[in-house]
Amino acid sequence: MYAVIQTGGKQYKVSTGDEIKVEKLNAEIGDIIILDKVLMVSDNSDINVGSPYLKNFLVKARILRHEKGKKIIVFKYKRRKNYKRKKGHRQYYSIIKIENIEKNNN
Repeated sequence: MYAVIQTGGKQYKVSTGDEIKVEKLNAEIGDIIILDKVLMVSDNSDINVGSPYLKNFLVKARILRHEKGKKIIVFKYKRRKNYKRKKGHRQYYSIIKIENIEKNNN
């Protein structure tokens, strides 16, 4: 069984037990979060597709740790104009582990 979820403006294909790196979530390490923006769920025989989200499915995940990504250098330059700008950026990420994909009977 797998699901396609949306978090942080990106979509991820996840299964139970997967560890994925997502945009930083505001929760403590060890907390269980509920991801309710489920776009698609597939068993081996049945496929459910939402428009845009499935209302009766949700994905539970546990936050393992928070990290910073690699540094990216942004350098702007215009020749002969004495214009140079150098900036660095490190993106914050959360590593989450998918606990289960469950059907919510509401």
